[in-house]
Amino acid sequence: MTIHRILQQYWKHDTFRPLQEEIINSVLDGHDTLALLPTGGGKSICFQVPAMAMEGICIVVSPLIALMKDQVENLKAKGIEAVAIVSGMGKREIDIALDNCIYGPVKFLYLSPERLLSELVRERVRYMKVNLIAIDEAHCISQWGYDFRPPYLHVADLREIHPEVPVLALTATATGDVKEDIQQKLLFAKDAKVFQKSFERKNLSYVVQYTEDKLCKLLDIANGVKGSGIIYVRSRKETAELAKFYNDNGIAAENYHAGLSMDERSRRQQLWMQNQVQVIVATNAFGMGIDKPDVRFVIHKDMPESLEAYYQEAGRAGRDEQKAYGVLLYSAYDKQKQERKYQNSFPSVDEIKQVYHYLANQYQLAYGAGAGLSFDFDITAFCARFKLDIFKTLNSLKFLEQDEYLSFNESVFLPSRFRFIISSERLYNFQIANSGWDAFVKTLLRSYGGSFEDYVHIKEFELAKRTGMSVQQVIEGMRQLHDYKIISYLQQTDQPQVTYLQPRLTADELFINKAYIEERKAIYRQKIEAVLAYAIHKKCRSQMLLSYFDEENTRKCGVCDVCLEERRQQNAEDILDIISNQILEQLSNEPSTITALIKSINKGNDKQKIEALRLLLDAGSIKADGERYYI
Repeated sequence: MTIHRILQQYWKHDTFRPLQEEIINSVLDGHDTLALLPTGGGKSICFQVPAMAMEGICIVVSPLIALMKDQVENLKAKGIEAVAIVSGMGKREIDIALDNCIYGPVKFLYLSPERLLSELVRERVRYMKVNLIAIDEAHCISQWGYDFRPPYLHVADLREIHPEVPVLALTATATGDVKEDIQQKLLFAKDAKVFQKSFERKNLSYVVQYTEDKLCKLLDIANGVKGSGIIYVRSRKETAELAKFYNDNGIAAENYHAGLSMDERSRRQQLWMQNQVQVIVATNAFGMGIDKPDVRFVIHKDMPESLEAYYQEAGRAGRDEQKAYGVLLYSAYDKQKQERKYQNSFPSVDEIKQVYHYLANQYQLAYGAGAGLSFDFDITAFCARFKLDIFKTLNSLKFLEQDEYLSFNESVFLPSRFRFIISSERLYNFQIANSGWDAFVKTLLRSYGGSFEDYVHIKEFELAKRTGMSVQQVIEGMRQLHDYKIISYLQQTDQPQVTYLQPRLTADELFINKAYIEERKAIYRQKIEAVLAYAIHKKCRSQMLLSYFDEENTRKCGVCDVCLEERRQQNAEDILDIISNQILEQLSNEPSTITALIKSINKGNDKQKIEALRLLLDAGSIKADGERYYI
């Protein structure tokens, strides 16, 4: 099928968005391609359509596990076979998924970058007929990027396995340095193509509000702007407090953060998507993959970590091309908070080693053990137990990840699933020999087809209804069958994961790259200085953002707070000129009292008329004798 036919049949669109078709044709022509499309620009179409037009499988690397799962579900709903291999999956489950990619009908294999470290994955990819390698959030490969992720450096390993396959790198935000770095790290060919849509958002009004009373301003904006909004805050606790503040003041709001259960996150997101609540108060865990076109305002209560992050998050407003606002609230205290956060973001070598040691204690890992093992990880509970600072701990994990001792993944919901690991004949013999299990096994067989070939998703409460058991009894039954080696049962999880990439080392064996830490500090300092400059300088906000992304000599937007203030001042000056001319014209005919003069002028207000008189007197253009004005 042609790419237009594929677009129409599977995505129900008659035309491509700007640049999509050019990017797709570049890929189909075999060129390595870098595509920069702003948030909401339709990046996934750029690799999904060409992959469908070619024979073979497309490998998609993405750090956003929740987004990977959404895309897999969306593709399956269109009748397109896709799988995602993420942390939390069992080894046999991964094995079957990779087999389906080699021998089955799978068109899309989604991998988290950490999975590229696995020899099992790399070896099996070697046997796949790969037609395209797509790298989403490609800025994560660059140390100059705002969200550098060390495992991304292994993406280039896919090129060694399939050197003839084109690579498509996609991102919403990248500076000039980052664009160069992406192409270098991904070993782009000399004939590589770069497509960039302007970062300008003509319908989005960027505003910086200087205020010491942020709560009052948050309320004013939500009351003053009709439509839904997102409020970004720093902490989970603050999301709950601010949502309550809005509700107490008559504005329907929900809060959202990664610590909520998957079901609860989904429920709150849907309430907001369907406009049943006006405002969602969230940490930066919210927004990826959310396609709500009619968001009218996005407010950052606190300073973002970088202009890249700010552009992406503020850019979730106004995707319908209608008027929208991106508002940053700023107070004198914010600079101090940024400085304190900067200090806490960079632990010492000893602090990093301490986190590594406590982590092994948490999971009771012996020295020399743990390689390849994954564990659920609750950072809040971990820090409380060992009396650690959350920021420093999180960054310690990132530095341990950089040196490839372990990997740390975002929270991801994986439903319960199982498969039979014995033949149907052996299962029948088990049922005869263990009649007490017969009814339970028969319910499994009737309810879940295909469970001998692959893992199938189950909901324990539904199984409880069918068997007349309690949910806990169902879980216990599944666990026992797992222990009997009748089934492989993987219970649902909704926790971030820590995976050990190497066996546990002693403190002396653990090498932490201090030079790299200093390098990251310098880059982070540049990022926060750029954010402060954006907040403080009185220059067109859009021009400042575009300049940051190397779009120079752009026009003023005319709609940000700085441009609007300039226009107000210009209008005020124009009014004063008009009033001054009327005063001079009046007095050239005859002297006049101030009362008669003000009454006779038909432009401006009394304050502006008196200001014009004062300016004319100061300039010596008119005179006054106490009662009357004259020339």
